[in-house]
Amino acid sequence: MKIIDAHIHFSDIETFKYTARKLSHVDYSGKGLTKEMEEGNIACAIGMGVTETPKMGFPDHRASSPMGLDLEDSLPSKVAVCPGVNPYLLDQSGLDRLEKELQKPEVVGIKIYLGYYPYYATDEIYQPVYDLAAAYNVPVVFHTGDTYSERALLKYSHPLTLDEVAVMRRDVNFMMAHLGDPWVLTGAEIVYKNPNMYADLSGWVVGTKSTLDRKLEGNYFDHVRHALTYCGHYEKLLFGSDWPLAPIKDYAEFIGALVPEKDHEDVFYGNAKRLFSKINHLI
Repeated sequence: MKIIDAHIHFSDIETFKYTARKLSHVDYSGKGLTKEMEEGNIACAIGMGVTETPKMGFPDHRASSPMGLDLEDSLPSKVAVCPGVNPYLLDQSGLDRLEKELQKPEVVGIKIYLGYYPYYATDEIYQPVYDLAAAYNVPVVFHTGDTYSERALLKYSHPLTLDEVAVMRRDVNFMMAHLGDPWVLTGAEIVYKNPNMYADLSGWVVGTKSTLDRKLEGNYFDHVRHALTYCGHYEKLLFGSDWPLAPIKDYAEFIGALVPEKDHEDVFYGNAKRLFSKINHLI
């Protein structure tokens, strides 16, 4: 089965490098990503743009906006981009730069880092971003749930905060990253209720295959099993690995154990193909 990985990273971020080296033991490079995509039968991967400066680190208020995939000078084959937005730089010139990015064939969506930046999804600062998403018919991806930085603020990344923006902006499709983990039951309700809200199943485990296998044992993921069953809308749930947080093939097997087999084709391929319609030229 071909797979679309709807959530990876390919940015020069120190915490990603540390995670790859010490926790997930992946080769965090273009060569390493290409190898994992081949081994995992990944037809396309969607990279979430994020950058940092040496002075501050992510979340970085000084990072240029939009933020891209800057780990190496060029992207591996079959990698699409959702440029990240720094709300501190969303003046007209920042919006003009974002629109210019959206005109590129490899740019298939927009990423907003809730929690990492102290603005709710409904804040007026993001409304011009949603206008661009509607105009170019691309989805907006929100970080939700737990954050990979202690400087982030969780009240902004709680999945319940997405209900209002989904209702306010029915002209835009949204994807909730991580299903709002650990608040996955709330995330599932937001997906269930709102026809324009999707979710990816990425970033639930950081580590190696053995880490993933251990997490499936016992009751650690009972909250996820409950949420997936409650939501029921597998036509709006997407596979994502959050690479380099875990090896892609191993994380796909992990998600496959949580999703009913009859829904694998949608979750691992079809839903991403429909939501990120611009990736069709890459797969």
